Amino acid sequence: MVVGQTKDVGFQIGVSRTVPHPLESVWAYLTSPEGITAWLGEGAVLGTRKGDTYTTAEGTTGELRSFHVNDRVRLTWRPRGWDHDTTVQVTVSDAGGRTVLRFHQEWLADGDERLRQREHWRGVLDTVVAGLNRGRSPG
Repeated sequence: MVVGQTKDVGFQIGVSRTVPHPLESVWAYLTSPEGITAWLGEGAVLGTRKGDTYTTAEGTTGELRSFHVNDRVRLTWRPRGWDHDTTVQVTVSDAGGRTVLRFHQEWLADGDERLRQREHWRGVLDTVVAGLNRGRSPG
């Protein structure tokens, strides 16, 4: 197998960052309209029940697989023009008053798609962190 390929979920990618914000604040941002736009895309409305669907302004579609408050969101993710679904999971975990934020994507078509998605999720992570920092009160 090549880098990023697994026996169970095909090609996958993960990016993470530890942010200087409490877990509840990170979760609140991720599930707010601004946060959903930051990581999922403009126009997306994220439900909280398994089976809820979403569509972004750019044509990405998907279905919610699980939603666990202050822990994780798992959903399918298919941009316009793709012929396959992937699975994206966003998780938050406490790191002693800071929060580890992770984006993980499975079922990518091949190594090239994996490389493109790694850059996509790195950019998303930058956008989310910028949004979190804008909301931070001066310390």
